Amino acid sequence: MNNSITIREYKSIDKSSVMNLIRLNTPEYFAPEEEDDFSNYLDNERELYYVLLFNEKIVGCGGINFAKNKTIGKISWDILHPEYQGKSLGTRLLEYRIEKLESIKSVQKITVRTSQVAYQFYEKQGFELKEIKKDYWAKGFDMYKMEYSYPKRK
Repeated sequence: MNNSITIREYKSIDKSSVMNLIRLNTPEYFAPEEEDDFSNYLDNERELYYVLLFNEKIVGCGGINFAKNKTIGKISWDILHPEYQGKSLGTRLLEYRIEKLESIKSVQKITVRTSQVAYQFYEKQGFELKEIKKDYWAKGFDMYKMEYSYPKRK
């Protein structure tokens, strides 16, 4: 792939582009009612959030939130444009955030909460399934809580 890939911090001017990404992934990956949750997240709950640009176009986004005095890093709101899925861009964005989390000394655990339609992606990246809650996100969207198999710290 001889194209330009950039990952940078999200800016408020990116909001319409990332909101478009969730719409493009509804209803396959997200329930329609999750759009409002995502908008609220971007405005009020975002801690670290990134966009992935492919040839200067935003085609993916994903964040990091923290819990328990920054000992837990939570991968949040991963969304990739349907035309760019299956090209390792989601993996690049996830690895970027895992590296960020691994560089924060206080973080001892990395988790993600996803659904049955995306959990296998995280499994391939080294996350282990810990819990399933039926119809958690919305009817037909179960919550899969997963934890990263952390390499031992030196």
